[in-house]
Amino acid sequence: MKQSIAILTGGGPAPGMNTVVGSVAKAFLRDGYRVIGLHGGYSALFTNNPRTVDIDFLLADDIFNRGGSMLKMSRFKPTDADFENNFNLAFFTENNVKLLVTVGGDDTASTANRIAKFLEAKHYPIANIHVPKTIDNDLPLPESTPTFGFNSAKAQGTIIGTTVMEDARTSENWFVVCAMGRSAGHLAFGIASACHYPMVIVPEFFDKTEITLDKIVNMVISCILKRKIVGVDYGAVMISEGVFHSLSDEELAKTKVNFTYDAHGHPELGKVSKANIFNNLLEERAKELKLKLKCRPVEIGYEVRCNTPIAYDLTYCTRLGIGVKTLYKQGCTGCMVYADANGSVKPLYLKDLQDPATGKIPPRQLDVHTDEVMTYVENIMDYITPADYEAARKLVPNPEMFDLYKILNW
Repeated sequence: MKQSIAILTGGGPAPGMNTVVGSVAKAFLRDGYRVIGLHGGYSALFTNNPRTVDIDFLLADDIFNRGGSMLKMSRFKPTDADFENNFNLAFFTENNVKLLVTVGGDDTASTANRIAKFLEAKHYPIANIHVPKTIDNDLPLPESTPTFGFNSAKAQGTIIGTTVMEDARTSENWFVVCAMGRSAGHLAFGIASACHYPMVIVPEFFDKTEITLDKIVNMVISCILKRKIVGVDYGAVMISEGVFHSLSDEELAKTKVNFTYDAHGHPELGKVSKANIFNNLLEERAKELKLKLKCRPVEIGYEVRCNTPIAYDLTYCTRLGIGVKTLYKQGCTGCMVYADANGSVKPLYLKDLQDPATGKIPPRQLDVHTDEVMTYVENIMDYITPADYEAARKLVPNPEMFDLYKILNW
């Protein structure tokens, strides 16, 4: 029987998914392998009737530069009971599958490792290679290497963010913009810095103080006050949705939102408008301070997940896809494929990246104390400093409350 590989996509979409799948398929088809695509992420491996598609060269060539994912995705997370009772081992044996390729983020990578260990325990050793993706850019790749999809999402987000800022100038409004980023502020900071937003708020800023809703709103007020002082009565602020993951239960209760949670225990932030929550809090605070303010909420999330990948990700994802075959031929398994700055492909072993206690891969945080971030904070962002207290006192009685460095305890 012809040897096969199986490939699935898990989690949420990112630009470049099809580029990886198409490139993996082309590389293995050239060596005579059958390439089986699995629909529904990991759920396909825990049912007797998986939805599959044979990926031939024509299909691989047709999809490689498209946004979205031809293979339907899900966030299905198998339980221990699923492994014990529902795992479809027959799919691997009957189709002579020698390699499972998974494309996804940290949760997908962790589940891939569980499957590889399970198959080994069942005496059906199968290679497993993971391709790291996420628009959040929060997988711990070496040398600040981006996860695929991040640069395309940032580019699309910048188009949206620039239009919003132009609307702010034109209408003399304020916009509260929230960008995706479950655990880290890479995407929010990347878009905001590309658009010259005068305030960006990411969870990593709160490394020396507890994060609260009041502090977040005060940072926005700080920006508004500073721009009013210099005669600019409009602007846009960018807030990373990741701040919600750092809020205490008490603080979350103040939002008056009943969050639901996905299979991995994460709040399903996509079901609520974070921008609207902060916009409402800002309007309430501005009214208390008697600040004249027009503000509107804008969400940047689903709009940047399925856009056509930019040239960077088309090239990068092609290299990663071909790199899967390179690592497989070298006998690598239980690893992520990684391409360094020179394009050389190397394995990153999941066991070396995982937290020994939880088995999960910890997210890569935005390092806010790098020159890249701090020079933006110091030269582009607008906020109250001690030098502004006298002028700001004409607008609010207590300008010290809105001093950015005091808020963050920097």
